[in-house]
Amino acid sequence: MMVPRSNRLNFRLMTDDDFEDMSAMLADPSVMEFYPSPKSSEETQAWIDWNKRNYFEHGYGLWIIETKAGKFAGDCGLTWQVVNGRPELEVGYHVRAEMQGRGYATEAAAACRDFARDVLAARHLVAIIHPDNRASRRVAEKIGLEFEEDDHGGAIDVRSVYGSRL
Repeated sequence: MMVPRSNRLNFRLMTDDDFEDMSAMLADPSVMEFYPSPKSSEETQAWIDWNKRNYFEHGYGLWIIETKAGKFAGDCGLTWQVVNGRPELEVGYHVRAEMQGRGYATEAAAACRDFARDVLAARHLVAIIHPDNRASRRVAEKIGLEFEEDDHGGAIDVRSVYGSRL
């Protein structure tokens, strides 16, 4: 299975062996500040299982991102989401708190954007972002996404949708 490539990060499939790292990241209130709540152990396992299903059904999903030295940095990848009732390919990213501010989310998201365009031949890509999440908005803007619309169908009242034709 093909995965995105970048200069400082390795991408690989998420597996059950990633439970401890993923659980620590998804339970961190600072990482999950703009989600309804941090994820429990059961929700973390469901997250991993969802990505394994995505790999099987689509050939991609959220991948584990690691430094070239093999240090867990977070996850980033491509998943199908519903935006205002229609399916959209989304680039999503989470970086563990102690590794934020180093450009990893932008580098990983840019690699996924390029993968969507060059490998999947996608024509449109979005990032669904809580309206107050300035850091995530900056990542989306740095990879060429612009505000397109608000979405009212998620777990929070309003989600901002940034997108771009590829």
